[in-house]
Amino acid sequence: MQNDLIERLFWFAVRTIKYSKLLPNLPEYSVIKYQLSKSATSSGANYEEAQAASSRADFKNKVYIALKEMRESNYWLRIIKELIISQSEELEILLAFMII
Repeated sequence: MQNDLIERLFWFAVRTIKYSKLLPNLPEYSVIKYQLSKSATSSGANYEEAQAASSRADFKNKVYIALKEMRESNYWLRIIKELIISQSEELEILLAFMII
């Protein structure tokens, strides 16, 4: 199952970055796109790092950070959902990644 989660986190990051390119190029979206891209990619990167943890405590810490980053991604996606009047299928797919 670990490989499944690694793949899901990878594709979540890729799809999030692609989706962010579709958002309006307005100043208020710049911060959201930047923060979302950071948190979406960080979650997968931290989980990948956890696979080579030096101790059980290190593993737990990196997995915990990955979870925190996913929660942040969820926050930014919910903001986007409220800002955009017409819901896109891609946004719904991204939000579905958040269901654990």
